[in-house]
Amino acid sequence: MTYNFSNLSPADFEDLSRELVGKELGIRFESFAAGPDGGIDGRHAAGNKSTILQAKHYAGSNYSTLKSAIKREVKAAKKLNPTNYVLTTSLALTPKNKEELSKLFGKSFSRRVTIFTRSDLNSLLRDFPEVEKAHIKLWLSSSAVLDRVVRSASHAFSTASKAEIEAKVKVYAQNPSFKDAKEKLETNHVAIISGPPGVGKTTLAEMLSYAYIGEEWEFVAIRNLDDGFAAINDTKKQIFFFDDFLGKIALDARALAAKDFELAKFIKRIQRTKNARFILTTRAYIFEEARRASEYLADDRLNIMKYVLDVGVYTRRIRARILYNHLYVHKLPIASIRELINSRALAKIVDHANYNPRIIEWMTDVTNVKTVPAKNYPKVFIESLDHPSRVWDTAFRSHIPTKCQNLLFALFFCSEYGVDAEDLRTAFEPLNQAICRNFGQSHTAKDFEEALKILEGSFVKIADGSVSFINPSVRDYLANYLQDKNLLSIFPPVAQSVRWARELWEHFKKIPDIQPEETDQFTRRFKKIAQKFNRFPIWKKVRNEPGMLRYFDDSNTTRLELLLEWWNISHLKEYSAAALAVATNPTEGYTHWLDGEDLVRIIVSLKSDDQSEIPSLDNLTFELEGRLISILESNLGPDELRTLVERIDDAPAYFSRDVFDAINRAINSAIDDADFFSTQVDSESIVDDHSKAIKALGKRANVQSDRVEMAVAAYQSRKQEISEAVEEEKPSFSGNILKEKDKFNDTDLQNLFSLLISK
Repeated sequence: MTYNFSNLSPADFEDLSRELVGKELGIRFESFAAGPDGGIDGRHAAGNKSTILQAKHYAGSNYSTLKSAIKREVKAAKKLNPTNYVLTTSLALTPKNKEELSKLFGKSFSRRVTIFTRSDLNSLLRDFPEVEKAHIKLWLSSSAVLDRVVRSASHAFSTASKAEIEAKVKVYAQNPSFKDAKEKLETNHVAIISGPPGVGKTTLAEMLSYAYIGEEWEFVAIRNLDDGFAAINDTKKQIFFFDDFLGKIALDARALAAKDFELAKFIKRIQRTKNARFILTTRAYIFEEARRASEYLADDRLNIMKYVLDVGVYTRRIRARILYNHLYVHKLPIASIRELINSRALAKIVDHANYNPRIIEWMTDVTNVKTVPAKNYPKVFIESLDHPSRVWDTAFRSHIPTKCQNLLFALFFCSEYGVDAEDLRTAFEPLNQAICRNFGQSHTAKDFEEALKILEGSFVKIADGSVSFINPSVRDYLANYLQDKNLLSIFPPVAQSVRWARELWEHFKKIPDIQPEETDQFTRRFKKIAQKFNRFPIWKKVRNEPGMLRYFDDSNTTRLELLLEWWNISHLKEYSAAALAVATNPTEGYTHWLDGEDLVRIIVSLKSDDQSEIPSLDNLTFELEGRLISILESNLGPDELRTLVERIDDAPAYFSRDVFDAINRAINSAIDDADFFSTQVDSESIVDDHSKAIKALGKRANVQSDRVEMAVAAYQSRKQEISEAVEEEKPSFSGNILKEKDKFNDTDLQNLFSLLISK
């Protein structure tokens, strides 16, 4: 690969120069804080001999600019009087250029000077590939790797453009957490990156994922564990990424119950798969809550804490580099940066108790601070750290019109991963009209387009037709803002999807000090949408991809549970009638993947709890049992069938003879069809799970031992095929940057940032 080093900041370039030239000369340079350092960016001393290194990046500049800078360095270089003087530059120089630069130092001193140009540094990178793979920012910037990352991102739910990925790489401040996360991932095949909101968990996870993608691992970004189970394939190198796997705002018992067992199961499957890696991120306080509440996550046999890397505690040097990189990449006015340096505000920012990369990102984005006069910039920056909530509050309340606020409300109750723009329009327009009507405000048919245009780049981002919050902290802010019960009461009658209504309901329940009568009244406001629950589509076509479908709205069992919850609070006949309609005439039917285990739980709940007052209870349970029988007879694989049967066997008294007859038929079918099912599996670990399931199911149904043995043999044969085709592979990148001295005082801090106005 050939680099022009343009994605590196001057400080990054100095780091690379020290390590790369040090490898070539067989020495280790002592690092100095970048800046007006008396001509030293690196020094090596041995006895009475010394080697001085000076790095001149000048990305985007020309030879004459470099030549002028070297003229200014000559005096300092001669004063230092080193045995050897090394100059590195990212510019492409001709032999004549190099000769001219050497002559600037004078005839006697020029013999001590060695100049490494862009081509020289690229040659050294080829000689020392371990340095290239250690400097992740450099390696990820190569066109081949970057294109590979962009192609992978285009198939993930978190679609990102090439420019967005390049920007992320540029602002990333490489630190020891990268190496620690990579080592944890290679040791355990799993890394859980935990920390407070905004400390860079997702950034670290993305950079690690990008590095694997750069070595041609398949990137699988998942929203739920079913996606992961479906995608795992031993014949491929795969990196799975699950961002905020326990949720972004809060964790409730239902959400945890749906995740903890499957998470433990998926982790074990990943560990048994040679070429699979699994990166998860979560907010630290939510993870601790989950560990306390979940028997699976607290299980000593799983020992989940060995996978956890807690990030967020940065050294002073790393904090400074994060701020420096953002200022460098976002091209803030020089006057504003100069005020930061001259006012001595840098130390206050870097050392602030509320220091947070998310606030740093906000306060260095030109869009957000363009109206702040340069002389006020340091004060406003520190105030944003003093009062983090104001970062979004002022902009939300004062800088955007009502239609924009209403669009953000609509987006808040859509998927936290983003929503198709047309789906957002569907949610927004009736909500906008209802809010405007309630407060006597005007609205027009153009409100959606205008609001989206205003918000793009500040509150939301749009990629490939999908709209999402530009930053998770926007969602955090709205979670607090939307605790106004009067405002929320406008929302239920205009809900346009089950998921949107459910998210609204779940949010309302978390508002502090809600009284039972308020809950009852709020529940009653969903009557209108409840009558449509059996008509909303679960799947929608993917735009521009014929034959592809996307998961659009909640499953039928989720709809049932929501309706039954509302009925238990309000006893409105509309909800019981809607539940029966979903049971008897469901949208797009019931499937094992979406509904199987939930159906079992609902049937047990209806029959075991005191639900006798529900109208047509017998009809409801009869219909649901029929749906469960259909799922059992839908040609399930052995592992899925075993899981579903175990759930039924946990409460056998609540199911009819018809259900158990269907189980026996399904077990015999799974055993007889083992040859077919085994060919559908591409993972040794899944083969093992299916073999165990066949044995357990055969025993349960008293199937003849020879039939069971033949079925198991089919799976073992498939396992051998997979094993012969798969060799375990390890990534070659290290991220193992040279450790710098811990000392980083205020002078070092000032010197680092002076590069932004002097180089």
